[in-house]
Amino acid sequence: MKPVMAIIESPKGSGHKYDYEPDLKCFKLAKVMPAGLVFPFDFGFIPNTKGEDGDPLDVIVISEIETFPGCCMDCRIIGCIKAEQTEEDGETVRNDRFLAVPEVSQLFKEINAYDHLPEGIITQIENFFKNYNDQAGKKFKVLDRLGPQDAYNVIVGM
Repeated sequence: MKPVMAIIESPKGSGHKYDYEPDLKCFKLAKVMPAGLVFPFDFGFIPNTKGEDGDPLDVIVISEIETFPGCCMDCRIIGCIKAEQTEEDGETVRNDRFLAVPEVSQLFKEINAYDHLPEGIITQIENFFKNYNDQAGKKFKVLDRLGPQDAYNVIVGM
């Protein structure tokens, strides 16, 4: 598989959610998280893709690297958390979270599939998104997990 570009919106440890605003060509503060809720890993998007929610596909970049909003990096896709998100108005859309590792990572250089990580990491990521959405009056339901090749095929099929 070829590396996939990821653009970080909200860095690991951030208590703030940033969104890329294409019309403004900058990152805009979208929300301040409730006390104690921070992103467990870098969160961003895969450019030139579009999910069912109309936004580019979401990506969680698992690494030891400290980044910043706007940081671009080549990543290998290690899987996907297939999920449904129910909005406050009751509309339900698919809103998957792709899992990736930066090509330059040293700590995670041997990780090529999500199931090579400790189970607790993926469970924590799933629980983070459940809690994050609950705080916003939305519901996040995990449907399944995809391995690296199936996840990559979804991305390149966009």
